Amino acid sequence: MRTAVYAGSFDPPTNGHLWMVERGLEMFDRLIVAIGDNPTKSYTFTIAERLKLLETAIPSCERLTVAHFDNRYLVDYAIEHDAQFILRGIRSQADYEYERMMRHVNNDLAPEITTTFLMPPRDIAEVSSSMVKGLIGPSGWQDTVRRYVPQTVFEALEKRSQPIR
Repeated sequence: MRTAVYAGSFDPPTNGHLWMVERGLEMFDRLIVAIGDNPTKSYTFTIAERLKLLETAIPSCERLTVAHFDNRYLVDYAIEHDAQFILRGIRSQADYEYERMMRHVNNDLAPEITTTFLMPPRDIAEVSSSMVKGLIGPSGWQDTVRRYVPQTVFEALEKRSQPIR
């Protein structure tokens, strides 16, 4: 069984992430979408919230697992879950340079794991969680952000951005 791990922070999940999941399910027999926890990042949503957002945004499929991992290398997580592949997206030259370096480090740690790269289509190539969060705030932000995230994620962002009374 060809199993891949697609890891990220998913804070928040975007349409680009969903595109990667759809392609991953076309390419592999089993796909694990794994939320990583980077202690150097500050997150908008908790891990539990990100798990729920992903689970509601991605159509249910028995070949798909949404999970969380922390405090270990991605290749160790992949080995622990019998995955032979790591799935990564490349949107830009900066992504390419980072992902190329990580592919080599991962290969040093676990040469039996193959990293597979995908490039999203032009209409979502620039979409990132950081970009989406940066668009929130100015008047009319909702119309802009709505096109980059699944509806359930948009609703969570809208709720999160409302002032506390």
